[in-house]
Amino acid sequence: MNTDPIADLLTRIRNAFSARQKFTTVPHSKMKMSILEILQKHGFVGETKLIQNGSKKDIKVFLPACESLTLKRISKPGRRVFRKAEEMKPALQGFGIFVVSTSKGLMTGQEAKKQKVGGEVLCEIF
Repeated sequence: MNTDPIADLLTRIRNAFSARQKFTTVPHSKMKMSILEILQKHGFVGETKLIQNGSKKDIKVFLPACESLTLKRISKPGRRVFRKAEEMKPALQGFGIFVVSTSKGLMTGQEAKKQKVGGEVLCEIF
């Protein structure tokens, strides 16, 4: 049983990227789909497809053809990291993004700052 599905998602993408694979598959959840939509919107991953395997759903994630991709889990099950809207700063001086879980849903740190909502910082991608 996986205790941290977000860390599992990031690790699967990181491992597939370092092995220079074109895609990877991860178990489906709404949270993972939302994170992948944000990553896709900002160009960190390619297309995502939902695959039905009997009663089980998987997500096929196509990886980009870039030189480097860093995925870092910030808030962990043992230590949650929360930030107010005023404390949201750009990741890697604007070259990366933070994925934040807010009361208005998942969004990047910059979007959370514009909407003036704080939340749990899930991960950093650059």
